[in-house]
Amino acid sequence: MAEPLDIRRKRLLFRSWHRGTRETDLLLGSFAEAHLRDLDEAQLDRYEALLENSDSHLFDWITGRLAPPAEHDTDVLRLLINFRFRPRPA
Repeated sequence: MAEPLDIRRKRLLFRSWHRGTRETDLLLGSFAEAHLRDLDEAQLDRYEALLENSDSHLFDWITGRLAPPAEHDTDVLRLLINFRFRPRPA
């Protein structure tokens, strides 16, 4: 039985905020808060596949230091690359 989308989104949000490096936590956590609710099931699949990569690879792809491999160069990664982190209000 498939996992309900709201539970899946909550799980992905948690995974986005708890990566290992603070920089990636901030980027992915903020992105997830802003966009997960709008991603369809196929996009959630692609986002989840991105989360399977190391923080260093993700950070290099997001910042443009390295080109992503073809299998991860998707609409979701492009959305993430174009996302602009804004600190939460205190």
